[in-house]
Amino acid sequence: MRITESCAQCLYDKQKHLTDNEEYLAEIRHLLDRRKKNDTSPYMVYLFNQVYEKYFGKHASYKDIKKKYNDLVLSIEDTIRDKIDCSENSIAMALVYARIGNYIDFGAMNNVDEEMFLSLFDNATLQDRDREVTEAFIKQCKNAHNFLLITDNCGEIVLDKLFLEQLHKSFPKLKINVLVRGGEVLNDATEEDAKYVGIDKVGEVISNGLPIAGTIYELLPAAAKAIMDNADVILAKGQGNYESLCGQGKHIFYSFLCKCELFTNRFHVPKLTGIFMEELE
Repeated sequence: MRITESCAQCLYDKQKHLTDNEEYLAEIRHLLDRRKKNDTSPYMVYLFNQVYEKYFGKHASYKDIKKKYNDLVLSIEDTIRDKIDCSENSIAMALVYARIGNYIDFGAMNNVDEEMFLSLFDNATLQDRDREVTEAFIKQCKNAHNFLLITDNCGEIVLDKLFLEQLHKSFPKLKINVLVRGGEVLNDATEEDAKYVGIDKVGEVISNGLPIAGTIYELLPAAAKAIMDNADVILAKGQGNYESLCGQGKHIFYSFLCKCELFTNRFHVPKLTGIFMEELE
């Protein structure tokens, strides 16, 4: 997804909010001004982080925040699981609940509010705009051998686990792989986080190799590339994965909440609207 000028300004402003160091900000501006046409926001932030470490050392850890939201969602997982099990279409409802988890985003959101997050579960219903894509998704999973889930945030991955449980119940022969971040980046999920919430019990967890808040195919390790290439169905969660993967000639389903102006304008929807879409090759 190409970086617009307004998106570039937003990226710069977020760095300016971190520090007023003129040399650092000059390097950030240089990177933005010289970005390539196909560079994405997740990739630019990855480059920014390398510059940041040169000047200031590593960013503050999100370890405690990640644990907080993993624990929060783990505390309600049995209730959510029961609601999914009692629904008319368990896979569809599991997808809806898993998308709500995409709210927990300390990159795109200026403020992550726990009460707001929990309130989103009160209106967890399959919207008419999602039905056609959901039906196509389930039909393709039925005929698939290999499934790849590309995860996004902590907390969200607990709900992803519940979705994968339903997928396994319906299609027990489907091989499930789960792609996570290869290093600490904001509150995104890593292998350690995946094991903490138990998603490794329903799918094989693999790393994208680098601390990038997205999935850049060219930078993936060979093993991760092979899994993506051989996947019959791919579901990518979150704005960062959409930004870095869309328009790359791959057949992918995307699920996310629109949390910033770039996305609300692109999809012509209010903030926090859920999107479930299919991109054909």
